[in-house]
Amino acid sequence: MAMLGYAQTKDPDGGRVYTLGTNSAEQDRLRQQDLCGQSLALLGHVELEPGQRAIDIGCGPQGILDLLADRVGPDGHVVGLEALPEHVALARAFVDQHALTNVHIVEGDARRTGLSANSFDLAHARRMLVNVPRPAEVVAEMVRLVRPGGWLACHEPDVIAVCHPPHSAWDRLCEVFFDVFHQDGADPHIGRSVAKMCHDAGLLDVGVQVQADAYPIGHPRRTVLLEHVRSLTPKILDRGLLDERELDDLHRAASEHLSDARTVVVTLLMFQVWGRKPA
Repeated sequence: MAMLGYAQTKDPDGGRVYTLGTNSAEQDRLRQQDLCGQSLALLGHVELEPGQRAIDIGCGPQGILDLLADRVGPDGHVVGLEALPEHVALARAFVDQHALTNVHIVEGDARRTGLSANSFDLAHARRMLVNVPRPAEVVAEMVRLVRPGGWLACHEPDVIAVCHPPHSAWDRLCEVFFDVFHQDGADPHIGRSVAKMCHDAGLLDVGVQVQADAYPIGHPRRTVLLEHVRSLTPKILDRGLLDERELDDLHRAASEHLSDARTVVVTLLMFQVWGRKPA
């Protein structure tokens, strides 16, 4: 897709670019994601026992910290790693609120965590690789952190943005959405690449499952791509991709199209990928 003449955003602070941003709407969206069932299914493919150690890479406001804490039990330990200070504060508040005494939040870069090698039984990332430049470097760091025989588990989307019948407003918003990701050096189709990254990193027993859903009228995820575009509004305006009136008009028209029960929307394929570090 054309880049509309804008240069790719640089990553001056070592990779802390998070394409969807940290505004309050995005923070609320992250907290309200209903992905517990999918995350539990992914954890079912890896070995994580009571008393072991796990790290949630790019945990955001909460990630799956509670699920990992429950899996390792009071004798285990969970680290939530997050680069964005706003999300670090929210994650610490989440830990306190839920009395997760076996969870510790660390602020740091997912590519260079500064944590000891071979110190975790599981490294997990959910919807994190899709938002950052150079995701293969994050996978490499996850491999470094995991002990021989330990596991990696990744839960990443591949945005396909199918809407039928087609609509010009939807198409234009999707075009802008993809433009912002590409300019930031992020890959909205990362899901399809994660298994190869794991193979390239030397993992064994790599497994893949893919899920796609078409959400009905009233389901909060039916309009998730439109919400993503709203989260990207500052970047869209700053880069001159659309002006505010154009964005509002397109959002209104696309929302009306999605409010028609005859419209079918499939926004993404969700890839679950796991693999084991050689013993």
